[in-house]
Amino acid sequence: MDQIFSIPEEAVLLIRIGLAAFFSILFVQSGLDKLINFRENLSYIASHFERTSISGFAPILFVLLTITEVLAGFISVYGIFELLIHDSSGVARIGALLSMLALLFVFFGQRIAKDYGGASGITGYFLVSVLAVVIFS
Repeated sequence: MDQIFSIPEEAVLLIRIGLAAFFSILFVQSGLDKLINFRENLSYIASHFERTSISGFAPILFVLLTITEVLAGFISVYGIFELLIHDSSGVARIGALLSMLALLFVFFGQRIAKDYGGASGITGYFLVSVLAVVIFS
């Protein structure tokens, strides 16, 4: 990162912490909401995909998405501490990669359900995740 841009190390650290915090907030909230309101969310997902080719897999895919989001969120939280204490971005990079994966899962689901507006809304989040992976590398 420092070879491409001439950015002070303190600024790079703050950007990295900000990105890890972004994914922490996004996925801890989303994952915990899915866990707390599991039945309601699962019911919505089942109805959302009932006329698609993946309708029979919707419950297991929902569980997989929930696990991925919770992991992405909490690993990103831990990544903040690793950045602050050890100036290491390895854990935050794993959080960003899991965030990217979770966003791809959501994007895939919205495309399959023909929710093209919702799918387009994921684009900004996905670009942030790509940027994060680059900045954490």
